[in-house]
Amino acid sequence: MAERKPERKHTQTSAKRTTASGTTSKGFTAGERAAMKARARELKAEERASKNRAEGERDVLAAIAAMKNPDRAMANRLHAIIEATAPALWPKTWYGMPAYAKDGKVVCFFKSAEKFNSRYATIGFEEAANLDEGAMWPTSFALKELTAADEKRIAALVKKAVS
Repeated sequence: MAERKPERKHTQTSAKRTTASGTTSKGFTAGERAAMKARARELKAEERASKNRAEGERDVLAAIAAMKNPDRAMANRLHAIIEATAPALWPKTWYGMPAYAKDGKVVCFFKSAEKFNSRYATIGFEEAANLDEGAMWPTSFALKELTAADEKRIAALVKKAVS
């Protein structure tokens, strides 16, 4: 009878990721890691049955207060517009950003320029927003400042998003 060879344990080694330029990737940036940690904290907070609108409001206002101007000023104004236009939306943080949800799903959010080293801030809408317009429609808008006309347009978008 033929002699059996002992099974070899297969040990998996982690593959090194490379970028398009051929250099080894160091993984996530500090900003990306911070956003993931913030999201993990948010998910834990959502799991608690005691999570309520007041807690979400507190978290959003704290996230806004941590921003530098002009992002802070825009976020405060957007918060007031959204609260006035769509009181049914619950404020909450989402990846550390101010966001507003309906039935537990994020409808819209504000992303500060500073947080992601961008040249502009963003107001964005997620899939729960009813903004469908044919086969293609915008889901986010760049903000460098807020004019009265911009505020009216945002209020109309938020109103449509929750309809």
